[in-house]
Amino acid sequence: MDRTLIAQSENDFLKARNKALFNELQHFLNPEESKLLSFSDVKDLLKPKGEVYMGMQVVPVSLIVGSEGRYHDFDNHFFPKSMHLKTRWESIDRAHLTDVILPPIILYEIGGLYFVRDGNHRVSVAKAQGVENIDAEVISLKSEIKLKPGWSERRILKQVIQYEKRVFYSETSFGDITDCWNIDFSTPGQYDVLYQHILIHKYYINQDKKDEIPMEEAILSWYNNLYLPIVTAIKKRKILRRFRGRTAADLYVWIIKYWDDLKKRFGQAVTIDDAASEFSEKFGKGIFIRIINFLSGLFKK
Repeated sequence: MDRTLIAQSENDFLKARNKALFNELQHFLNPEESKLLSFSDVKDLLKPKGEVYMGMQVVPVSLIVGSEGRYHDFDNHFFPKSMHLKTRWESIDRAHLTDVILPPIILYEIGGLYFVRDGNHRVSVAKAQGVENIDAEVISLKSEIKLKPGWSERRILKQVIQYEKRVFYSETSFGDITDCWNIDFSTPGQYDVLYQHILIHKYYINQDKKDEIPMEEAILSWYNNLYLPIVTAIKKRKILRRFRGRTAADLYVWIIKYWDDLKKRFGQAVTIDDAASEFSEKFGKGIFIRIINFLSGLFKK
């Protein structure tokens, strides 16, 4: 084998490896920002509805942002993070340098971005060499949430929550009915929980009615008689100070579950304010493990 070619591929790998090290140092305080996206994690967040085989396509390399199984081996620019990738990486690089045609890679597409199913080293070399497009077999997963290159998993999480909020407000006309537009969550899936709370509230109200009340009336009643009192208790007790990064709506969901548990144990005389106060005292003292264990228990039930 040509020694010059070998030396060139070794040099290319070391440059790419050094870029990964430098990238890691730059994001020392926020390591998540330098991580390659996990396809499985993004798929769990977006919850796509079905997939379609799209066949062969020419894909912009800049839109390949993650991997199905090798996201620990490369950084968010697909630079190699480990020396154990060296042999395979350099062989791919030599193929590139000598114009050897390699098989197409296989990609998943979701939200407008691409994730590698097979061909991680080829994508890494392509990015290191400034290749603009690459041939790929594409499997598309259908999602209404659109993503952008450069987004971290945290940014994608925020986009999912914003999407869920838009759907909730749009489908229920919640803001128009209550004049409240600031119910926000720090985790996905919670607007569905709110909707279930409203349906349960509507069910109990209808038990005393001859005619079923309209959904608009149920929403307003739930907001005024259940949500607002709990949020008022949260603010009165200044509970949010003990739960950094969380919202009043987050605590509403947790406290109402806790309140239900208290009423089952001690009777219906337990008030919302009692539940909020006890919740804060028991779970808001900064003991992280106790909080996590409590929250895990809530969502397993």
